[in-house]
Amino acid sequence: MHGPALSGWLLVALCAAVGGYCALRTRASAGEERRAARAEAVMGFGMAAMALPPAVLTPPSWSWAGYAALFGAAAAADLVAARRDAHRLHHAVGSLAMVYMALAMAPSAATGAQGVHAAHGAGAAGGIPLLTGGLLLYYAVYVLRSGARLVPAGRPARGGRPAGGGGTGWANRPELTLACRLSMGLATLAMLCTL
Repeated sequence: MHGPALSGWLLVALCAAVGGYCALRTRASAGEERRAARAEAVMGFGMAAMALPPAVLTPPSWSWAGYAALFGAAAAADLVAARRDAHRLHHAVGSLAMVYMALAMAPSAATGAQGVHAAHGAGAAGGIPLLTGGLLLYYAVYVLRSGARLVPAGRPARGGRPAGGGGTGWANRPELTLACRLSMGLATLAMLCTL
């Protein structure tokens, strides 16, 4: 997950911004939408923490187990909630992908004290290639599908706003929610590419 410092910082900023927006969405939503926003906020902040460049913070070896436990609990909650809301199944896949990445990036006895940062800085591969490839394919399709849904379908109304734009507040804008989900999908793709 840790490439050049600039790309690491951009990934941290993107994930933290998405997590912040999703946290604000929880205040403006109710029911399943609030639970989905909460899950997306946890995912955004967790990804931001995992993407911190090693020059800033070299996480202790136990932190990767903590990430795996956090995202494992989130995956379990999302699998239970998927009966009511099909989008939560995507959240479960995302949480399980984060568990996989945390376990693949955890320091092992072979990498010594430098752990994950030294292994990935030297180009060592982590994870199971078939599983990594499957997740890359899943997220590539998800990103393309989400990006296509962001393309405006209606003609602009008289005020220059798309038809059906309504008077919802900025925290309930469906296009912002979709853009955040697209951003998280892209961030996950970037993180998977480093395995």
